[in-house]
Amino acid sequence: MSINQSGWRPATPEAGESNGQTFTGNRALMLEEPLIFEIGSTDTIGVEVAEPAKVASKLGGLKRSAPIGLPGLSEPETVRHYTRLSRQNYAIDLGLFPLGSCTMKHNPRLNEKMARLPGFADIHPLQPVDTVQGALGVINELAMWLIKLTGMHGVAMTPKAGAHGELCGILCIKAALEARGEGHRSVILVPESAHGTNPATAAFAGYSVENIPATADGRVDLAALKARLGPDVAGVMITNPNTCGLFERDMKAISDAVHAAGGYVYCDGANFNAIVGRVRPGDLGVDAMHINLHKTFSTPHGGGGPGSGPVVLSKALSPYGPLPFTERHADGHITLVEEETVGDRHPDSFGRMCAFHGQMGMFTRALTYILSHGADGLRQVAEDSVLNANYILRSLENTLDAPFADSGPCMHEAIFSDDGLPDGFSTIDIAKGMIDEGYHPMTMYFPLVVHGAMLVEPTETESKAALDQFIGALRSVAERAKAGDEALKSAPHFAPRRRLDETLAARKPVLVWKEPELAQAAE
Repeated sequence: MSINQSGWRPATPEAGESNGQTFTGNRALMLEEPLIFEIGSTDTIGVEVAEPAKVASKLGGLKRSAPIGLPGLSEPETVRHYTRLSRQNYAIDLGLFPLGSCTMKHNPRLNEKMARLPGFADIHPLQPVDTVQGALGVINELAMWLIKLTGMHGVAMTPKAGAHGELCGILCIKAALEARGEGHRSVILVPESAHGTNPATAAFAGYSVENIPATADGRVDLAALKARLGPDVAGVMITNPNTCGLFERDMKAISDAVHAAGGYVYCDGANFNAIVGRVRPGDLGVDAMHINLHKTFSTPHGGGGPGSGPVVLSKALSPYGPLPFTERHADGHITLVEEETVGDRHPDSFGRMCAFHGQMGMFTRALTYILSHGADGLRQVAEDSVLNANYILRSLENTLDAPFADSGPCMHEAIFSDDGLPDGFSTIDIAKGMIDEGYHPMTMYFPLVVHGAMLVEPTETESKAALDQFIGALRSVAERAKAGDEALKSAPHFAPRRRLDETLAARKPVLVWKEPELAQAAE
């Protein structure tokens, strides 16, 4: 089969080539995996079990009255099914994971080793405090590092993720306003370039949300922000670096203006990876900021483990932070300060964020990451992540539209748009084409301030060779679109599933499997 100059193969086979059809539906090691209900039968079981002796039932109404409805599979069938499914997942251990605004970086195996040590991996939150001094020491030391790295006054360690941390920070702001008799302030200002969870969090906490526009160079319109400040504004939620991949150069001026108007500044710290070791948000006037440990400090995302979103607080907001927190005494002993032990030392706390103390595994991984890198290593994390993003931006700015290419260097991520693609081609075609190239697509259609956005974040853990391969693949797909290759509109062609009707899937999802005869009857 011939390959044209842009590096892509025709979608249809030439004479003598297979049409891709096989008896099993599998194509070599790309396996066609049915649902587990379609493999086995609900009428059988995978093992032989002796008939239980008849005994008087003490279960009462808990006794099963109908079959469980699960297929009977042998152990090999079960293991193979889930192993085959796992091979259909894309993972950072397979290749570059370009999701913008997500910081999908490599998780060092040293972190995993530390998190699995006895005393960290097997403790229980209800153990006596004296039996978990090592774990409390990890929480306390990590808290101190987060305060030092951000230039803040205090930290709440319990929030379980970024959005959970946002809620913690906003509740601190709410408590502070109520304490000074200004609970009537009801508006949170959110720039267009902020993360989508920011307005959702503010609304969940009971605030009205008003947008602040962006300037032509992708940053907060400072004049518009100042014009909207007033006695009804509780504060601003700003993402810095923002979702356009740009540092907010007016951050200190924004903070000063908000403080002068009586409000507080919440900074979304999801993109802290771009500035860790280089910028301390506390020096910019930030009052509260969550830190995604599962991003900046390299602890697993999603199915690899829970997130963690500690919130650093300014001196003005620290008194209102949640319980519990750790306290290290002069003799080195660490106590956990809870409601029953806090006394009158933290009377203005707004309460708790969760039942226990946070994500122990994430704390252990994050502290390991910090200590193994040191101050110079963390600074290099930021520098290399910014370098890699700018390398992608400058390598592709003449192939794809880069709306903020003239706004100065980007930070941790580069943003492109579908402007310049021929009629009939769009961002989704580029993304699906990248699946055929062996990559998870970049973040699509976000942020909303860019039409047809494609947001790429390479992180600092990718080599130049890996970046060059990704750049070549994205350039190739973009050139196919510009050449009018109709096959791109039906990509992916080499994935376990072809392109879905995403609108139908979103509006009429099928979330529960039904036996075929029951499904037909329902229709």
